[in-house]
Amino acid sequence: MQHEPHAHDTHHSHENQADHASRHGDHAHHGTHSAHSTCGKVSWAMAARATLHCLTGCAIGEVLGMVIGTALGWGNAQTMILAIVLAFFFGYALTLRGVLKAGVDFRTAFRVALAADTLSIAVMELIDNGVLALWPGAMDAHLTDGMFWGVLAFALFAAFLITTPVNKWMIGRGKGHAVVHQYHH
Repeated sequence: MQHEPHAHDTHHSHENQADHASRHGDHAHHGTHSAHSTCGKVSWAMAARATLHCLTGCAIGEVLGMVIGTALGWGNAQTMILAIVLAFFFGYALTLRGVLKAGVDFRTAFRVALAADTLSIAVMELIDNGVLALWPGAMDAHLTDGMFWGVLAFALFAAFLITTPVNKWMIGRGKGHAVVHQYHH
């Protein structure tokens, strides 16, 4: 049996959020916004924006990792590991930048980034690198090869398509990028 919220439950959550917000300085205006920003139906546009944000960091990390790995003459496995590490780094960094702009301390911002992006980046990297690993010849293509860039673009697009429903589901449950929304002005 599911508990339906009553008026006093909503009022109680606003009091808790106000108390929480007042303990964290001048961010009191964010306290009640987060309670309503993820309730109800989540739009595909919201999920796509969250995924695009994640995809941007992943793409930067992927390309940079491949360029560095290739320049250093590394093998496929080492280059892929570097690309994945950098994808997580840049994915988290983009979220951190936005949350820190809201005046949140680094420790809190880091926790928000982890909560917002970990599953999204992990799914995206699994799909993206899976496509690259399974596509015949993609792992051996050079950066100057059109096939490399074509397969990478397809892999990132596939990762976007598959990760968007994951983000929609997470945001609808108050997780993932829903955590970030309370820090937007």
